[in-house]
This record gives sequence, C-alpha cells and structure tokens, in this order.
Amino acid sequence: MKIALLHTAESNISIFQKAASEIGLPQGALHHEVRADLLAAAEKAGGLTQEIARETGAALLELARNADAVVLACSTLGPAIAEVENAIEVPVLRVDAALAKKAVKSGGLVVAICAVETTRAPTTRLFTEAAQSTGAQVEIRLVPGAWELFKTGDRAGYLAAIAEAAEAAYDDGATIVALAQASMAGAADLVANGPKPLSSPTAGLAAAVELLSMRS
Repeated sequence: MKIALLHTAESNISIFQKAASEIGLPQGALHHEVRADLLAAAEKAGGLTQEIARETGAALLELARNADAVVLACSTLGPAIAEVENAIEVPVLRVDAALAKKAVKSGGLVVAICAVETTRAPTTRLFTEAAQSTGAQVEIRLVPGAWELFKTGDRAGYLAAIAEAAEAAYDDGATIVALAQASMAGAADLVANGPKPLSSPTAGLAAAVELLSMRS
C-alpha cells in the first residue's frame, strides 16, 4: 500500500508519519511531496484561485501515477481536488473532508478551529455540507495571530494558541472541536476540558485506508 500526500509545509510530514504509526500503517506506506509555494501563492492572492487550483491538480495527478491513493493535506487547497478527481483512477481525497465527516457524525455543536484566513471559506463549506445529513450545528473559529507563530517557527506557541482556542470552544458549549489544519494536530494533547479534539491527519489516513480496503 502506498499513499501519496501533497503538503504545503515540511513540518507536517512528521505529523502524518506519527498518525500513520497510530493507525498501524507499515513503515514506508506514505510518500510525501511538499509544495509550500502553492499555499504561499494562495495567501498572496487572498484565497484559492483557478490558476492555483490547476497547479494543485497537476501535482495531484503526478502523485497518482505511482500511488494507490492520494491525499491533499492542505485545507486551503482542498477544493482543488474537483479539478482532477474524475481524471484520477486511484482514490483522491481531502484530508479535512474525513475530519468534517467524523466531527459532525453525532450532531451537537461542532467548532472547527482554523489558523490561516485562506482556509476559513473552504472549511466553512466543507463542514456545513457535512452537517446537512446529521443536523450538527457548525461554527468556524479563526485563531488570531496563530499563523504568524507557525510561520516564524514558534511551534510551541502555535500549538498553545490552538489549544487555548479549543478550550474556549468547549467552555462555550461545543460538543466536539475539530482542528481543521493538519499542522494543529499536536494541540489536541494539550486540551483538558473536553473530549480530545479531532485532527485531520489520523482521520484522513484512516479514510484513505478504508477506501483502499473497499477496492481490494
């Protein structure tokens, strides 16, 4: 089994490797491609443009040539899957789509935490659509200043800010908190006043494995 992942941050590789180990994937099952330029372009443009979506789609197509499944690990670029999903013969999925599906499964108030402005709109669409079949109430929260901490390499400060936002969401009555960006996964272990927040690396890889098992 080979699952190819398209990242926009080098630091996310270790996060996904940890998630792979947690769900029992064998060593070497993941192949990582990092395209930080795609997220940088989206941030500069204020969101995902058609040109960036095409570039992302081309990268996904290339990864699919030598993989059993392809996972797009960036929430900002997520909608770009629509560019190629009908042209790729292997399963291709957004890592945050599996997260949204899992988060809304039991209904209640689902709060999705974002750190970067460009991911707010695609995350809102994704979670709102997922909630339509379960009746969950969805709220998207952006953590001010968190992305600047991430970009300057202050990982501890970044995760602490995300965890604080998650705890605030639980204080406000959230049933479950979802960490919408893969880079946030480590913050889940810092939250103590509610259920462990859901993170996308584990949910996304598990969904890919499930798809592959259905095809075998």
